Amino acid sequence: MAQPFVEPCSRGMVEAEPCPRELGREISLQRRRIVLVICILASSMAFIDGSALTVALPNLRADLETDLASVQWVLNGYVVTLASITLVGGALADVYGKARMLAIGSLIFGLASAMCALAPSVAWLIAARVLQGVGAAILTPSSLALIGAVYPKDERNRAVGVWAAASALTTAGGPVLGGWLVETFGWQSVFWINPPLALVVVGMVAAFAPEDRRELRRFDVIGAAILAAALAALAWALSNAGRHAPAESAPAISGVTIAVVGGLGVVGLALYAYWERISPHPMTPPRLVENRTFFGLNASTLMIYSGLAIMFFLLPFDLVDRRGMTPTEAGLAFLPFTLGLGLLSRPFGALADSIGARAMLIAGAAGASLALLWMAFGQNASLILAVIAPMTLLGISFAVLVTPLTASVISSVERNDEGLASGINNAISRVAQLLGIALAASIASLEPGFQIGFMAAAAVTMAGALTVAVSVPPGT
Repeated sequence: MAQPFVEPCSRGMVEAEPCPRELGREISLQRRRIVLVICILASSMAFIDGSALTVALPNLRADLETDLASVQWVLNGYVVTLASITLVGGALADVYGKARMLAIGSLIFGLASAMCALAPSVAWLIAARVLQGVGAAILTPSSLALIGAVYPKDERNRAVGVWAAASALTTAGGPVLGGWLVETFGWQSVFWINPPLALVVVGMVAAFAPEDRRELRRFDVIGAAILAAALAALAWALSNAGRHAPAESAPAISGVTIAVVGGLGVVGLALYAYWERISPHPMTPPRLVENRTFFGLNASTLMIYSGLAIMFFLLPFDLVDRRGMTPTEAGLAFLPFTLGLGLLSRPFGALADSIGARAMLIAGAAGASLALLWMAFGQNASLILAVIAPMTLLGISFAVLVTPLTASVISSVERNDEGLASGINNAISRVAQLLGIALAASIASLEPGFQIGFMAAAAVTMAGALTVAVSVPPGT
């Protein structure tokens, strides 16, 4: 699953770019606006795909005759790739050009989407989703960096606001569009949205994008490979830990095997931490890890977004399988969250400037935890009380915390580390999705799995609020 809304630290990727006006590379206003449209279209592929796929999962599982643990790899195959190579994608954009890599990433994403739509088996679909992750890891940082490369600093906030609002609207429409497509044409139609969009993006890049400005930057290929392997091992172990009965096509997996693979994942993370200390060009420099505030903010990001990922994985199955809703109806149930987040993030961001980011982060995470707990204990209530009302609270809570999280992460590091800090925080949010989805798939096999899952989501989200309270200094 793609992140269901704008990344928590996307703005920092834009702000870290040098000012084109100061470099004498400013382009006309009309051309800047066209480039902004290009970036919005490119990013919308990932946002629409992620939110539309959410409501297609129950039908996909039934059509491919697979189990929840396999379905979660349809999501994790994408997320683990995105989490491990997004930083590499940003470096490639600097080395080979932002516009060029945006076009290449869009082509890869469009091709992979067509492969997903044509998938005859769950194994094929997972492989195609991995390729989608490669495309997204290239196009997402390239599109954000391209906005920063063409807009002067005094115009960037407005450009990012337009981009974020458009992203929120496309994300909000994704579940509704996806539900209608699934009901009318089948789950495969969700993936056919992207190929034509990819071709439009490539054509517009060729026609309107400015000449690329390149910088030589080395990137940590070994570190990325170690991290990807470690995350894959952990996700596999978590997804199989709660599987009591394997799918008909899957062999039985022993507890010893699961424990060994999970242990290798932990060892891999330790090896990654060691490698980053000795690497001459680490993805996560030790000075950032030793920054208490920066470390705490990223730890809270991991917890809060893990809780959100658990909810996004479990809720569609609860709505479709238990409540008997259609995919379109299930998609509409997500609108209070996405609309609340999209419409209220900016005013709450302004409020954070007045009262401080720390209070907003704690309040937002605590509110999100309450909403998830509400879902856990409202299973037998009406749809309005059990889903719509808590989803509204969840959307408002995330609107409260997303913008202050961006500001806090950026302000916790030196200016020359802002772009890197943004990339790390985005990668952390991807890792959170990976772990949350794997944990949700494992919990869902228990009885009563859905209620336990929502309670676990509430617990880790509240832990994120407490982490902010401990690690972020008062007055921040």
